[in-house]
Amino acid sequence: MTRYFLDRLVQSLVVLGVMSFVIYWLMGLMPGDPIDLMISADPKLSSADAERLRAIYGLDRPITERYFNWLSAVFSGDLGFSRQHAKPVLTVLWPALGNTALLLGLSFLLAIVIALPTGIAAAIRPYSKMDYLINFLAFAGISLPSFWLALLLITLFSVILAVLPAGGIGTIGAEGIWDRSRFLVLPVATVTVVSIGDYIRYMRSEMIQTLRHDFIRTARAKGAGNGRVVYVHALRNALIPVVTVVALDIGFLFSGALAVEIIFAYPGMGKLIFDAIMGNDFNLAMVALLFATILTLLGNLAADLVYSWLDPRISYK
Repeated sequence: MTRYFLDRLVQSLVVLGVMSFVIYWLMGLMPGDPIDLMISADPKLSSADAERLRAIYGLDRPITERYFNWLSAVFSGDLGFSRQHAKPVLTVLWPALGNTALLLGLSFLLAIVIALPTGIAAAIRPYSKMDYLINFLAFAGISLPSFWLALLLITLFSVILAVLPAGGIGTIGAEGIWDRSRFLVLPVATVTVVSIGDYIRYMRSEMIQTLRHDFIRTARAKGAGNGRVVYVHALRNALIPVVTVVALDIGFLFSGALAVEIIFAYPGMGKLIFDAIMGNDFNLAMVALLFATILTLLGNLAADLVYSWLDPRISYK
């Protein structure tokens, strides 16, 4: 087990190193740089001033040399400053990461709590009216564009009924936690609806296949009830592919649902990354994208741990 996790740690570090260079290289290929923005903001800057500023910031050097300079600064604990916010990168990043964790974490948990029992119910009675209804709703959720659903919910609950705010983020005030949570209702509902369909489909498909295995027929022959067969014998085996899908979604969740965050003016990771890239805020964009990579790798590692818990036959010795 220890050797396995050491191997995975080395692999993750290699992937993270490669991704850091790829992200840095792609951002270096983007047209314009912070100096161009300074020139557009101050027409008095001459071309000589621009060249001097590029030399000061190291933007006149080859991209490989700039990358290794950035990497050495990271190892020394200096992640740089955000040009747009005039603050250290981590100072800007943590609030956005917390907002995204709250929004998409709630959406993720709600989707799992609804999708797993619904997928099981559809698999127990395949091709029944209930199964067709659940499949229809799942495909509808998959097919709905998140931006269209967000606009529809804003129109209904904020414009017509005027019961929920159309966007932003609140604070805990006189009305208690409701002051903050009412700003989350529509974004959480949007992300939950567009993600729940995939989980239902995977859960239904895997449960149907698992219920056809020989060990399920053996359990029924021994007199096990339907509930025990489904929730004790079949569920743990059917969850293994679902765990894989959920683990791959973790990086997406914490990099933010860009369309949802923009429409609801929610200050999360997706909006932060988008604004940083559009504003040539290289330090902030680099660190934010690497955080998404790290969370994806951690999600895959967590999935491996869950595999061994779901199926004791899986060993990492």
